[in-house]
Order: sequence, then C-alpha cells, then structure tokens
Amino acid sequence: MERLERQPEIDRGRPAGIPGWKFYDADDYHSEENRMKMAKGIPLNDQDRIPWLCSLHDILVREVASGQQVVLACSALKKMYRDILIRGKEGAPLKRDESGKEEKPAELQLLVVHLSGSFEVISGRLLKRKGHFMPPELLQSQFDTLEPPSAPENFIQVSVEKNLAEIIATIMETLK
Repeated sequence: MERLERQPEIDRGRPAGIPGWKFYDADDYHSEENRMKMAKGIPLNDQDRIPWLCSLHDILVREVASGQQVVLACSALKKMYRDILIRGKEGAPLKRDESGKEEKPAELQLLVVHLSGSFEVISGRLLKRKGHFMPPELLQSQFDTLEPPSAPENFIQVSVEKNLAEIIATIMETLK
C-alpha cells in the first residue's frame, strides 16, 4: 500500500474533496528511532512497525469514538499491519473496565485503499519528494514486504496513475 506523495491541495486537517473527514499521515507518527533508521537506508522490520501501528490504531479508535470520519495515509504493507490498525496489537493485555471486567480491544471498520502502481512510477514520484526521512532507495524493500490486500479484507484497489480527484471520487463512490 503506497501512500500518495503530499499534494498541495491536501492540508493537514482534511484532504480536498472530502469535507468532514479528518486526515492523518502515518509518517508523522513514526518514532525518532524509526526515522533515523530509515534515513540511514535501513528498512524497518515488524518490531519497528508494531508500536507505530498500535499508536495509529489508538488514534483511529479515539477519532471514531468521537464520531469523526478519518482518512489515514499509511503504508500498512502486510495483512498483519492492517489487522493491527483494525484490532490493535494481537495478544496485548486486555484492558479492564471500572468493574474490573476485561474489555476486548476496540475493533474498527476499515476500508483499505490499496494504491497500486509500478515500481518505476512510484520510484519516479519518490525521487521528486523533498525533505522526507525515507530515501527512495528503501522503496524496493517496501515492494519486497508488500502483501496486497485480498479477500476477506475490506479493500479497493486504485491505480496511482489516476489523478487525486479521480482517486477521491473512486473512494467516495465505494463508501456510498
């Protein structure tokens, strides 16, 4: 799942064309250690990503509980990563409510938008990106790690060859 390079028409709080939806860029929530590792050209592993994904799950749970609709741009490359976004960390200790009863972790409804494209197209976009901690040289490791979504996951696949307005229109049509 590749994220779109930041477009000028996307502001931090809301992507253009999706009024009422709050936008989060998962890259903004990487730990300093993860950022430094990637900046050195070292791909992240599961142990690096799991705490990051759990934090993202917590943000999604908080926003959805408050009634907010959310877009999360995230390179959740593996099914396990997408599962963590939906359910939180598997095997995490269950929380207890006020009576001491164990609570199940919050589970979210999630539509995965798999932005697909060739290595060449995505690499070309990454080469134009300025000021990002992940160097384009790590793209191959992301392609190597990628487990495209499949049934029974709730997903759609959209080509990165489409422009942003077409991508948003496809997503909004799916959400109807």
